[in-house]
This record gives sequence, structure tokens and C-alpha cells, in this order.
Amino acid sequence: MEKQKYSKKKVNYFRYRKMGDKHLITNDFGNFAVLSGMDYATYVAGKIPETSALFAELAQKGFIKDRMNFAELIRKFQSKNAFIKLGPSLHIIVVTLRCNHTCLYCHASSGPEKNKELDMPVDLAKDVVDAIFKTNNQNINIEFQGGEPLLNWDVVKFIIEYSREKQKIDKKNVQLSLVSNFSLMTDEKLNFLLKNQVSLSTSFDGPSAVHNKNRVYLAGNSYENVVKWLKKSLRLYKKNCQTFLPGALTTITRYTLPYYKELVDEYVSLGLPNIYIRNLNPFGFAKKTWEQIGYTPEEFIDFYKKSMEYIIGLNLKGKKIREQLAVTFLTKILTDHDPNHMDYRSPCGAGIGQVAYNYNGDIYTCDEGRMFGRVGDDSFKMGNVRENSYKEIMESDVVKSMCLASCLDAIPGCNECAYKPYCGVCPVYNYSEQGNIFGQMPTNGRCKINMAVFDYLFEKMQDKKVKMIFEEWVRV
Repeated sequence: MEKQKYSKKKVNYFRYRKMGDKHLITNDFGNFAVLSGMDYATYVAGKIPETSALFAELAQKGFIKDRMNFAELIRKFQSKNAFIKLGPSLHIIVVTLRCNHTCLYCHASSGPEKNKELDMPVDLAKDVVDAIFKTNNQNINIEFQGGEPLLNWDVVKFIIEYSREKQKIDKKNVQLSLVSNFSLMTDEKLNFLLKNQVSLSTSFDGPSAVHNKNRVYLAGNSYENVVKWLKKSLRLYKKNCQTFLPGALTTITRYTLPYYKELVDEYVSLGLPNIYIRNLNPFGFAKKTWEQIGYTPEEFIDFYKKSMEYIIGLNLKGKKIREQLAVTFLTKILTDHDPNHMDYRSPCGAGIGQVAYNYNGDIYTCDEGRMFGRVGDDSFKMGNVRENSYKEIMESDVVKSMCLASCLDAIPGCNECAYKPYCGVCPVYNYSEQGNIFGQMPTNGRCKINMAVFDYLFEKMQDKKVKMIFEEWVRV
């Protein structure tokens, strides 16, 4: 921060970042203000006229020390951080590690399609569901992962039916979601899933040439399968909207970088309302193939900005599509709500917001942590469904370590960052890239990307038309 006269009596604690000729200030209540150079100097000196609109704005947002509306500020802080006391809501069940794709970036390090030893048996699936319902969180989201979950369809069906039965007894709110490559989808399976209100999600990497290069399917055309079942599930959803709109995730590889427009156009043509411009993480197979498919943080940032400019341009023309990372950040910036994204919390969701259950009953802090277990590193293993009680799992040293490593108040570089109220770190990423769950932010690629995205969003919000689009995205 520039050296200026500072009024300890008037000015409440704030974090600061220069934005061209303007100054961004934020605080732990999640509030922000963008000030001109003159207004910033006047504010820091404690000399803003009390009758001015700027003084009223800063006081209302908690930046004026002797004009704090504690009741409102506490309410906002509690709303944004309510997740801390709720317990795990997201429960990822890996019903099989088998897969019929050989994706270049596979984070799950999946196994051969014919190796049924990698399937979760029904009796273990029952124990997993019983363990899930011990969470003190009233809201439960069970997410089927793999491998390819449809390769163990009988267990998927069992978990769906058993969870719905337990839901009635335990009076919990249960959401179910399936992440699938859709290659084994049938009309019968789709109707069963939609009848039981199971949300659908798939991987869709855009143009066929890029998608099929990233997501290799020797038994057919992965792109055609995904498009076919996305279209069908979207049609059925519109007829009977009982669950979340079917969605897709894209993983950006080096092959995607020249095709930002084509990628967005694919999502628009299918009628998908959201696209998640998601950077590649160095986990699983992606670690081994990084030289082939990876890129620098700067290359991804350039791709992200080009994609966002195109998306914003479409919105200005009346074509509605949202970028999901921006939506996550903007929800934290513009509203009092937490968007329930486990990676962007302090502490992160590992163990306290989400839990991953492997096909053999081993329990991990998150799906990314489970991926390390796949290669023989159990640093993120909390226990086993049949060997440990819920109390032992939740009070394990692993969970405590993850909380410590992701609490931004204790991380140098994060505590004083202007984006601290909206950001989060991933200890698993830090462990993978820097050899320690306590990340070093000055050389952290994930931090570079997040900082650049925040810079971009705050800069774009200075344009009133763009800010209106952003507010519509988060329904302010």
C-alpha cells in the first residue's frame, strides 16, 4: 500500500489492490468499494465528509470504524460462512474405477473396463450410504463418480433406491447426481434416473476434434454420444423439471487453446445455460501427460479472458450463457450467499464440506485426495467405512491438517490479499505441485489464475452494461 496518512480512529481494517488509476478495498464481511485516487487518499486520512454519499456507502459496508452496523455486518458474515458449522454435504461415491474411455487428463487414474475387482459391491454400498446419513448436515448431495459409474449400474440403482428410503426415515434433504461419459446410457437408464430425480452431468470438451482427442473412446465416437444424450436429457428435463438442468464440464487442454469461440458455440448450440472454463489440474494421468496437454498459468489466463470477452459479447446481443467460475466468484462478491463451491472457502471443503468414498470403502477428504490414494499415497485418507466411526473420521488428524492448510487467515500472501474474502486454496493442489499442503502463493499456479480472474472481473464491473450482465448471472 502507498504510504499515506492513516486515521486509526476513523478507518476500519481493509485490504487493498491497485486497479489502474483506481483503488479496490475489501474487508472480511465480503464488502468492497472501488475508489478514485483522491477518494482513497481522503478515506485513508479519515477526512471523507460525513454528509457525502461515499461516506454513507463506506459506513454501510463496514469501512468506517466508528459507524459500524454490527447487527447487519454480523448477519452477512454468518450467511457467507454458515458452511463451517453444517458438516459435509457433498458425498462422492466411486462405485467403480473401471472405465471405457482413456482420457488424456483422467484425474481418477481409472482401471481396465473388464477388471470387476474395481467395482463397489452392494453390501459395501449399503454401509457407505449408512455412513453418509450420519452427517450432521441436513442437506445431502450424493454424487456418483468413477471410472464410469454406469459400468456398475446395479450398485448405482441400489444406492439411489436405498437413499430415497433412508431419506424418508431420517428426514434429510437428499439430492442425487451422476457424472458419466454417457457412452453406456440407454433410454431405460435415463428414464430411471430422471424418475428418481437424479441430476446428470457429463464431460464435454467442445468441438468434436478437440473432444475426441482429449477423451479417447475406442469403441465409438465420444463426442456423438455426449451430444446425443445431452440433447435427449435436456428435452426430457424441459417436459418434467423435477431436478437440476443436465450440465456439462469442460477441461481445457493445450488442444483447446485455439478454439475458445468454437468451444462456447458448442455449448450455446446445445442450449446449455452454463459453461465452466476449467483449467487442467496436474492430478492422475494429467501429471504424466502434462508436457503433451498442459500449459502455463499465463496461457490459461489468456484463453479465459478471450472466452469471457466472447461470452460477454453474446450476452450483450441477447444470447444468454454464463461462465461458471465467474458465477462462483461473482456470487461471493455481489451477494450475501456462499455458492457452495468447496474449493473457494476458508477453510476449504475437504473433510468438513465434502467426503469421497472409494470403491473399497476407503474415505478421503475429497475426490482429488482420493486420486493420490489411487497411486499409493494415502496422505488424504480419513479412514474406512467398516473400520472407523463417523466421530473418528471427522476428528482425524487428516481433516484437522486440511483445515489448517486452507484457512486463509493463516497463509502468508492470502491473509493480506484483497481477494481473501472471495477466494480459497486447495491443499491437494499444493501437495501435488509444491510438495506441501501449505502452499507458497508467490509461485503457486492456481493462485496466479485466481488473481487474474478476480482482476478481470473487478475491471469489467466498471462497465455498467457488463456489471448488469454479471448481476443477472447471480440474480442480484
